[in-house]
Amino acid sequence: MRYLLIIILALSVSSFTHHHKQIQNELNYYLQRHSVQDEGFDMVARYAEEGDSTLAAYMPRGEFKLTSFLHLKDYKREGKCLAKDMYGRIIIGHFHADTLVYGIRVDSLGIYSGQFNRHLQACGHGAYQSADNTYYEGHWDTDRRNGFGFWVSPTNLKAGIWRNGQFRGERMVYTTERIYGIDISRYQHEIGRRRYGINWKQLRIKGLGRRISQQRVNGEVNYPVSFVYIKSTEGISIENRYFAGDYNSCHHYNIPVGAYHFFSTRQDPALQASHFLKNTMFKRGDLPPMLDIEPSDAMIEQAGGPEVMFKNIRIWLNIVEKRTGVKPLLYINQRFVNTWLDYAPDLKSDYHFWIARYGEYKPDIHLSIWQLSADGYVQGIQGNVDLNVFNGYQGQWDEFIREQTIR
Repeated sequence: MRYLLIIILALSVSSFTHHHKQIQNELNYYLQRHSVQDEGFDMVARYAEEGDSTLAAYMPRGEFKLTSFLHLKDYKREGKCLAKDMYGRIIIGHFHADTLVYGIRVDSLGIYSGQFNRHLQACGHGAYQSADNTYYEGHWDTDRRNGFGFWVSPTNLKAGIWRNGQFRGERMVYTTERIYGIDISRYQHEIGRRRYGINWKQLRIKGLGRRISQQRVNGEVNYPVSFVYIKSTEGISIENRYFAGDYNSCHHYNIPVGAYHFFSTRQDPALQASHFLKNTMFKRGDLPPMLDIEPSDAMIEQAGGPEVMFKNIRIWLNIVEKRTGVKPLLYINQRFVNTWLDYAPDLKSDYHFWIARYGEYKPDIHLSIWQLSADGYVQGIQGNVDLNVFNGYQGQWDEFIREQTIR
């Protein structure tokens, strides 16, 4: 038994220390962009500081007795006992009235430490330290990750809601400390046949939209507009007639501003880049250009498939980056991430992303901006407005402005 405990502890220490630097980078990235108000922040922070402390927390105390290794019809296990489940996994657990309460379970892939149900399944709070240098801590239900939890590897961290073992996404708490912005086009000036201006003096975010749960809002929704993105062009011929006026107003009122192009999978990417650069205003210190990519699956197939599409996207990106001196942002939705982005690992690793997903979730990739709502209310603008939040706080925003703006 002593040797079993030594093996368990050695596996845990080895898993945490191997690739420790890469894992710590992922943990630091998360901690810099979240606060104590975010669900699970304390859990991630404790792991970053202490490693897998759950192993010690759930290791049963006391001595084994001879009867602890038996499971007889007329004997009820109590206290620290050794058991096996139906799959042959070894459990060192704390039993009460023959029911496993908590403990350590070892299998061929790693170690689970936490709470159990009466069927010897992980249920409640627990952690799993894998031999492949990944770690999960959070809520379990019948041996599946279910509810809030975080998973970290040397290359990624996912903290948020899990359903039946699958990661669904992260939930954000909206506070006055976060950095909010808007993206606009001609639709903020034209509603039906009526035309409207924007009252730039009054700009203030007053409502986050119908899909945002009030449980995710801390305090009153009354946020300044800290950045604005304006649609400039689309394809090779479409222009936003309001771009110049809105762009100049942002500079007049000292609001960080950027421009975006709506990408067409059916038109030449070099001509699209030329159209964007010709009809867009740029100044030093402006936010990086953004490429809006929203094709349907049918459009991607008609264009020749994902490889051709990403080849064309790279052409646009390279031309615009050469002109502006900064890598553009890529605006995509979560389905695009899940379905197509793995075809372009270079883009996934080398570019900043702006994700559109409304409601409480966002995907598990590093991103700069998240579009949280398409029906926000902004004082000074008629109709619905797209609302966005920067992934980080003031320190990270200042760094973004220093490193990512047009030179």
